[in-house]
Amino acid sequence: MSGAATTRDRRRRIRPLSRAVTGSLAIAVVAVVVFAWNVPTPREPLFLLWVAPCTSVIIPFVVSRQVARMPDLPPATRRFWRTVATCLLMAGAGVLAHGYDSLSAGAAGRHMSIVTVSLYGATMGLLLWSLIRLPMGASGRGDVLRIALDAGTVLIAGAAFLWHYEARPALETAGYRPATLLAMTVTLLLELVTVFALIKVALAGQAHVARGALRLLAAALLVGALSSLLQGLVQSRPHLDMVQLTLPAIVVCVTAAAQWQRTEVTRRTPGGKATGRPFSRLAYLAVAAIDVLLLISTWSGSDTVATAIAVVALTALVMWRQMTAFRENTDLLARLDHSATHDPLTQLPNRALFTARLTTALAGHPAGRGIGVALIDLDDFKVVNDTLGHRAGDVLLVAVAQRLLACVRPGDTAARLGGDEFVVLLEDVTPDEADQVTRRMLDVLTEPVVAEGHHLLVRASIGLADGHAGDEAGELLRRADIAMYAGKHGGGSRVQRYRPGMSGTVAGSAALGAELQQAIAGQQMFLEYQPIVSLADGRTAGVEALIRWSHPARGTVSPAEFIPVAERTGLIVALGGWALHEACRQFAAWWQEHGAAAPAELNVNVSPRQLSDAGFVDQVAAALADTGVPAHRLTLEITESAAVDVAEAAAQLRALRGLGVRIALDDFGTGQSSLTLLHELPVDQLKLDRSFLRPGGAGAEVSMPAAVLALAHAAHLEIVAEGVETAEQAAALARCGYRWAQGFHFARPAPADEFGRRLARPAPGEPAVTARVPR
Repeated sequence: MSGAATTRDRRRRIRPLSRAVTGSLAIAVVAVVVFAWNVPTPREPLFLLWVAPCTSVIIPFVVSRQVARMPDLPPATRRFWRTVATCLLMAGAGVLAHGYDSLSAGAAGRHMSIVTVSLYGATMGLLLWSLIRLPMGASGRGDVLRIALDAGTVLIAGAAFLWHYEARPALETAGYRPATLLAMTVTLLLELVTVFALIKVALAGQAHVARGALRLLAAALLVGALSSLLQGLVQSRPHLDMVQLTLPAIVVCVTAAAQWQRTEVTRRTPGGKATGRPFSRLAYLAVAAIDVLLLISTWSGSDTVATAIAVVALTALVMWRQMTAFRENTDLLARLDHSATHDPLTQLPNRALFTARLTTALAGHPAGRGIGVALIDLDDFKVVNDTLGHRAGDVLLVAVAQRLLACVRPGDTAARLGGDEFVVLLEDVTPDEADQVTRRMLDVLTEPVVAEGHHLLVRASIGLADGHAGDEAGELLRRADIAMYAGKHGGGSRVQRYRPGMSGTVAGSAALGAELQQAIAGQQMFLEYQPIVSLADGRTAGVEALIRWSHPARGTVSPAEFIPVAERTGLIVALGGWALHEACRQFAAWWQEHGAAAPAELNVNVSPRQLSDAGFVDQVAAALADTGVPAHRLTLEITESAAVDVAEAAAQLRALRGLGVRIALDDFGTGQSSLTLLHELPVDQLKLDRSFLRPGGAGAEVSMPAAVLALAHAAHLEIVAEGVETAEQAAALARCGYRWAQGFHFARPAPADEFGRRLARPAPGEPAVTARVPR
């Protein structure tokens, strides 16, 4: 909808209410004219005096009902305006009964039937109740207490004034008889309830009723309160009653209040600044007024005791109010101090407080015992934030903070430096004790975390630096940071202690990242291929593609050196995409050149960053389509770290299997969550980690591989043993029931042209390269 259309719509909504206010004003003017016309002498017909008051409630009733139906208003506000509409109907019925009583008795104001009194009383009670029910917008128990104390201050001051100027003179004139005392008590209570309603109007808050509407309603209450006081002006004219003037005036205020409420809704903008509560000034004005009353009472010598009692009560309330404010200010200062020194998300100490505690520990620590600083960085936090959103990331950070607190000893300090970096100060520890604590941290952090319905596997790199009395806090933190990055560059998910000279290694790793980016663009990357062999006859069942880097100055760079850098910098996505496409291209070329002698299946490794990328499935589909490789001949190998979020990883893997691609779980058995992943992820193949095979191992040394084989058979999965380096290991695995294996014993990884020559002419002593019949 255009801006002009919106403006026209607002005007259409407001104009009827403006005409309503004009109508109410016209009725009020008519009431004034008729009332003035009857002041000198009664004018027949006298019922005209009651026409305007009786009909005046119709317009505000309709308008209040319209406001009560506005969907933009909160429920409390709509409920309030529905009550106002009901009160208007009851007031109309009351004034109609009042007019009937007046015309029947022939003396207006001298007699009101029980029906009239009941209707007026019910109207006033319902209106006061609706005002009392308006929410005050208090934000807590302290706010409620302040409001109650301020309201009590004003009520006591109002009671003192009502007693001094109304109740006491009336009782002295009429005498302290029981009936008079009862009547005056009821009158005072009603007036105090009215005062309280006015106080509530000032409190309630503009959060539910517009400020202008509240003022107009307060004016209506004042006009109603003045009606009985002004009745004495027409005491000698029994045909007149002040309600004939005051009710139309009240109606004008109510109609205008409803219009103001409606207009405020149309002008309200989201996020507008909330207006403050002006009520505290009213309490101080009440204190000043009661002081003036005390001076007057002392000067005149009358009512001094009652006024003094009121002053004492007000003083007690003011003292209570000030003590409450003092306590709240103290709490506020404590909260501000806490927020200045603690992380708002995890409630751990922040960098400033940690640095202060570390400086204190280094300055006052006795000789002979050391200090440890452990810097913890989550390896895959960016993946969580990018794929699942910041809310899941926040849940993960809070869980990590709680686990660190559970690991540290009493007296140690766990803090959050920012982002996904945490730090722990270990006081009075030996290096061995520091190692134990940090390894306990690493073990605890590897447990899955449930965040927003996702099971997240946490990996962390911990840098540990040893300190002693006299060391600089900043230098100790720098050492821990260097050690942490060295651990990341070494593959992550480990504890790395700082040692001299490590900074050069980290700097070299950072430079390696810049060189790696140039290497990808400069075609310095290439693939090598290692066969997956049948243990029964030595035939090649498949081939695994492995990324290599030919550096122009350093020669061939180890994957253990550049793969962690690629993971940390995000270059692994582009590098892995290139490797997938190149491996598929080469695999298709071998099939075209060698036919059935070519490997039947191709295994390609997938990084955590690739698997978390939203376009990865499309990238795999495009590589298969471009090269013509059948999807069932491609196996993608993932590790536990690739499944940072088990649920999301499972969804990606199911989409890949929907293409026909097979999935292998690499390095199986090395992590604490291998069985969990096996249960949760759609996997076709397991690759037994080389750590289960010992050089020269046989017999009892293959008990663990045999157990993993039984698990694979129970889950109806293929299994491949990696890292086979000796004939004894191959024979032992064959006796256990393994069918496929991979390792240096069979063939080392080789470039594509060399692997192709093996396919054409197997070298003497090498296993024959033949293809397994595809399933």
